[in-house]
Amino acid sequence: MVRSLKPSQIRRLVRRPGIRKHRNSLRYKMRIKQGDTVQVISGDDKGKIGEVLRVFPERNMVLVEGVNIVTYHRKPQREGESGRIETKEAPIPVCKVMAYSKKQEVASRIGYQITADGRKVRVLKKTGEILD
Repeated sequence: MVRSLKPSQIRRLVRRPGIRKHRNSLRYKMRIKQGDTVQVISGDDKGKIGEVLRVFPERNMVLVEGVNIVTYHRKPQREGESGRIETKEAPIPVCKVMAYSKKQEVASRIGYQITADGRKVRVLKKTGEILD
């Protein structure tokens, strides 16, 4: 759960580019979308490649398949049941991932282009590959 901010905090933060107001909180403009292939560029999982499973614009985070694995030790809930160890992915900040081209095998920044039929599409800057 995202904590709500004071109105004065929201007014100050909304002046920054890419941040907009949403109820009593903020939402960040995200160029990475669900289903994109990304490469982790910093942290413990640097170099790993995976697909984005979920996007959290209110927290500026993404959930990537096979990255940032956390372990939970669960106590038994009922009598006769044994405890267990669960592992799953945890969200990471979107600034730590970069869009990845499977064809060229290179990570790249994302730009925008208008196609001939008038659609605005996301494009990898290094390869020119269209994502949408």
